[in-house]
Amino acid sequence: MPINFSAKSVFAAVGAVVFAFYLLGVFWSFEPDTFDIKAEVTKDAQAENVAPVVGYTTTTALIRVTETLLNKPGGYLANDALPPSVFLDNIPSWEFGALEMIRDMALVMRQEFSRSQSQSVENQHLKTAQPQLNIDHTSWVIPSAESEYQKAINELYLYRNELADITNQNSQFYARADNLRAWLSEVEKRLGSYSQRLSASVGREIVNTDLAGDSAAKQSTSTAFNVAIKTSWWQLDNEFYEARGACWALLHFLKAVEIDFNDVLEKKNAKVSVQQIIRELEASQQSLWSPMILNGDGFGMLANHSLVMANYISRANAALIDLNELLSQG
Repeated sequence: MPINFSAKSVFAAVGAVVFAFYLLGVFWSFEPDTFDIKAEVTKDAQAENVAPVVGYTTTTALIRVTETLLNKPGGYLANDALPPSVFLDNIPSWEFGALEMIRDMALVMRQEFSRSQSQSVENQHLKTAQPQLNIDHTSWVIPSAESEYQKAINELYLYRNELADITNQNSQFYARADNLRAWLSEVEKRLGSYSQRLSASVGREIVNTDLAGDSAAKQSTSTAFNVAIKTSWWQLDNEFYEARGACWALLHFLKAVEIDFNDVLEKKNAKVSVQQIIRELEASQQSLWSPMILNGDGFGMLANHSLVMANYISRANAALIDLNELLSQG
C-alpha cells in the first residue's frame, strides 16, 4: 500500500531536523574548560613511570592544548563542510586563535628551547611536528587538518618520551632566560595585534607610528598620517572568539613555563610577574552571559565585550613586556 506524505508531515520532519541541528550546534559551541597542567603532568608521568624533567611540562601543555582542538565536543570544526558545523563561526574562530599560539610555541620549541645554540642540530621530532601544525586550518581532505595535527601530536609524544629517558641525550630542553625571551617576544606581537583589532570594534582614528623612532626608516608605500580603523560588524564575534581562544592556549603555556623555567624566574625575581599575567588571562576566560557579542560605545549604555577583552589582553601584554625586560637584565 503506498504511503502518502502530507505537506504538514514533511514540514514537521524538516523542522525537527533543523531543531536537532540547532541543539547540536549550541552544544558544540561551548568553549572547552581550562585544565590543571600539574595534574596532567602527574598523570602522564605516572602512566609512563618517569620523572618529569625540565621541558616535560611545557611539552605536555602543547600536547594537551592541541589534543583539545581535536577531542572537544564536535571535534575540530574549522574545516567541516556539513551542517551544523558549517554554519558555526565562533568556535572555528576560537580554534584558530588557539592554533596560532600552538604554532608559535611549536616553532620556538624547535628553534630555541630544544637547541643549545644557533649552530646546534634541530631535534628531529620537533622538526617534523612543527610544519605539520602549519597546514591550512580549513583543509578537510588529502590531507585533512586533523590528520596532520594528530601526526604532530604523535611526534611531540616521542620528543617528550626521549626527554624523560635518562639514557637518551639526543633530545633536550634548555630552560634559559634567552630562550624564554624568544618565546615572549612572539607572544607580545600576538597580543598586541589582538588588542588593536578588538579596540577597533568602536572605530577610531589613530596617528600612523609605523616609522616612529628612526629618522632614516622607510616603507614600501606611503600611508596617511591619520589612519581610521574599524572592525566590520560582521567580524566582531570572530575577532572576539579568536582572541579568547588564543588567551586560553596561552594561559596553559604560561602555567607550564612557570614550572619548567622556575629557577630562571626565581633568579630574576620574576615569578610574580608571570603570576600576574596568568591572572589577567584567567579574567579573559570568564563566562560570557550574553547570547551575542555586544558592541556598545566605549561609554555608552550597552556593554562592549571586545573592549573588555582588549583591556585584559593589553594588561597581560604590558606585563609580558615588563617580564621580557626583566629577563634581559643581568
